Amino acid sequence: MLKSIVGRKLGMTQIFGDNGNIIPVTVIEAGPCAVIQVKTKEKEGYNALQLGFMKKKPQRVNRPLTGHFSKSGTGPFYHLKEFPIDEVGEYTVGQEITLETFSVGEFVDITGTSKGKGFTGVIKRHGFRGSKSSHGVHEYFRHGGSIGSSAYPSKTLKGKKMPGRHGNSRVTTQNLQIVDIKPDSNLLLIKGAVPGSINSIVIIREATKKRSGEKPGEAVQEDE
Repeated sequence: MLKSIVGRKLGMTQIFGDNGNIIPVTVIEAGPCAVIQVKTKEKEGYNALQLGFMKKKPQRVNRPLTGHFSKSGTGPFYHLKEFPIDEVGEYTVGQEITLETFSVGEFVDITGTSKGKGFTGVIKRHGFRGSKSSHGVHEYFRHGGSIGSSAYPSKTLKGKKMPGRHGNSRVTTQNLQIVDIKPDSNLLLIKGAVPGSINSIVIIREATKKRSGEKPGEAVQEDE
């Protein structure tokens, strides 16, 4: 059974829990998503579902995509995402995927594109502490220190933590708890922060790591 859906981050707010404490939540418009294509192991070499999210006017779609969307009979969408699945037999083209697959209290992994912060230094980008502010330190407070090697190999090694572009990367935050579900308005309330800016597209999946001592809400940057 597919436990994944595409959504749009609407922003953050806060709600009150059962004991009166304040819970910070992220509001996500998740689905409904239409099954645009069912990929099978016999034809494509793997089992997967291609989902469409956010309807689009037909006049804004080129002819190749118009033919692709016409097979599902659902109309065009702005976003297409593919999800691997073990068995595709229970799904048909044109079927609608909603929030009914999730439940309150369940833990999910959410993938999005983090906010771009431009060119930043090593303190903001990598969490360096910087240099001392005493004992003769002069104009070197936020620098990264030495970057090269001595006689061997006499070069800066690849992957060295240095200043550069910060953010605007694909990030997955794991083990975020679903606080509430509003199926009438297709809204998910997720405890804590979710990567991405307002109105950015996110992917919600069932948590791959069940909570067994790891820190909830841990962000993992994926390789591009």
